Amino acid sequence: MTTTPEAGPTGPRIAPLPIQQWPPEMRDALAALTPPAPRHPVPERGADRPKGLNALGTLARHPELTRAFNVFNGHLLFATTLTIRQRELLVLRISAVRGALYEWKQHVWIARNEAGMAEAEIARVAEGPDAFGWSSEEGALLRAVDELIAHARIDDGTWQELVAVLDEQQLMDVVFTVGAYDTVAMVFKTFGVELDDDLSR
Repeated sequence: MTTTPEAGPTGPRIAPLPIQQWPPEMRDALAALTPPAPRHPVPERGADRPKGLNALGTLARHPELTRAFNVFNGHLLFATTLTIRQRELLVLRISAVRGALYEWKQHVWIARNEAGMAEAEIARVAEGPDAFGWSSEEGALLRAVDELIAHARIDDGTWQELVAVLDEQQLMDVVFTVGAYDTVAMVFKTFGVELDDDLSR
């Protein structure tokens, strides 16, 4: 069983740049999040969602890296062959296992508002793949996260469960999503990215 993430030591190791100080290159870095052919809705500017300014302000210190990662992350967010719910199950489970509070808070909002997940389902993600109430497919997705984090490989039994319901591109998107958002958890925790006010609320 995994508990929901909690705040760690306060104070960023890499302080986020205020938005007024972002370099001009951040415009292209942010634009890279929108893939050429999105499968899922891309939020409009000014949409009522957490702004992520502490995360973006940290990434603004390295816009070239941010642009490169955003091309990849834009696929995972908006062009993935997974459903939004499937993706959010993966990301929430990564956040819970890694104790990544910033990532957890961001994706609780997305899971609730964009994937239509109920509060009880979101809380159950932290309990893990064996919690009562998951379908066999969703339990296998959560178990895949645990196995990839534990030994960088989905076990044969879990793989066969996923093969029964997902095609090859979806299976690839599962592994790449877990890898990318495990990296994001490392980034937020290592750099000490603090919760923004809109996430704290």
